[in-house]
Amino acid sequence: MSAPLIGIVGSAGAYGRWLRRFFETRMGLAVIGHDPADPDSLPEAELARRADVLIFSAPIRHTAGIIQRYIGLAGGGEAGRLWLDVTSIKATPIAAMLDSRAEVVGLHPMTAPPKAPTLKGRVTVVCEARLDAWRPWLDDFLHALEGEYVRAEPEQHDRIMALVQAMVHATHLAQAGVLRGQKARVGDLADVLPFRSASFEMDAAILARILSLNPAIYEDIQFGNPHAHEILTALHAQIGRMAALVGEGDDAARAAFRAEFLSGNREALGTRALAEGNYSYERLGYLLADLAGAQAMSVHLPEDRPGSLRALLHVFERHGVSLSSIHSSRTPDGEVHFRIGFDAGVDVAALRLAAAEIDASGIGRVLVAAGR
Repeated sequence: MSAPLIGIVGSAGAYGRWLRRFFETRMGLAVIGHDPADPDSLPEAELARRADVLIFSAPIRHTAGIIQRYIGLAGGGEAGRLWLDVTSIKATPIAAMLDSRAEVVGLHPMTAPPKAPTLKGRVTVVCEARLDAWRPWLDDFLHALEGEYVRAEPEQHDRIMALVQAMVHATHLAQAGVLRGQKARVGDLADVLPFRSASFEMDAAILARILSLNPAIYEDIQFGNPHAHEILTALHAQIGRMAALVGEGDDAARAAFRAEFLSGNREALGTRALAEGNYSYERLGYLLADLAGAQAMSVHLPEDRPGSLRALLHVFERHGVSLSSIHSSRTPDGEVHFRIGFDAGVDVAALRLAAAEIDASGIGRVLVAAGR
């Protein structure tokens, strides 16, 4: 199969832009696209006619209608081609794509467009609906994405997303509403965070993330999933039951609380899931503690090659500076930064000398450094 021409419906959106960069830089493929927000994008009819692989990256509520429009524009010319979607709901868009004559696969990356160039370490749900000739290419595409893949039927996907997305988002949005209601008594989130536990800090980070991104996505995840109402009703019942028991406050209520919400849930989740989850929580707690340290340096290594990090660490060794932690992250432009933590009693003068050597040698670029 010759290199296919990639078409993206919604090419000006966040995922459309990320996908364009991925196909062009990681797979060396030509990309065309249409988006109402981009007056310079291709007309829809031309996109439908030319694209060998057509990817729908549109708002959930509009995706099925857009797919139906492209079926009309393609006029049967989509036969022998591949159509994909990357929405958070799978049953409706996949059913719409199956009305076409194209091969059909639904994808759901379980992350907003990452700062990294691939989906390495991120889960992507794959729903193969009609796939034959394009299977080798899809396998190559998924391999290049470097994601962690789970296969599912569209209905199964949507039911699980009502738990993984709709329930989780609703819980944190409700927490945000409670914080808003308590603001007059305790202050805003910045006033509460100094009293944080690791659990509260994680929840605060999640609700801040949700409220920082595109609100239409979170609205559609609730209103576009046919199973969300059932799950939110069950969540409401659980919270209501808990509130009622706490309101009663007597020994019988405490016993019921222990039996239902602690013992019952612990038994239902199982020993293995609890052990793995507790371990994940501890890892995140240690990470948050490391990142909270005041004595730290952030360094960008411009040369991504074997030995770069070792050379950086040797600088600290030469200046007698011990490291307490090191973590990597990416900027919005995709640069890898290393955040290096030090003990509170670190020799600040030695740390300054190490920072100066890192800058002068070209090993790295010091962005933030303790003592500067």
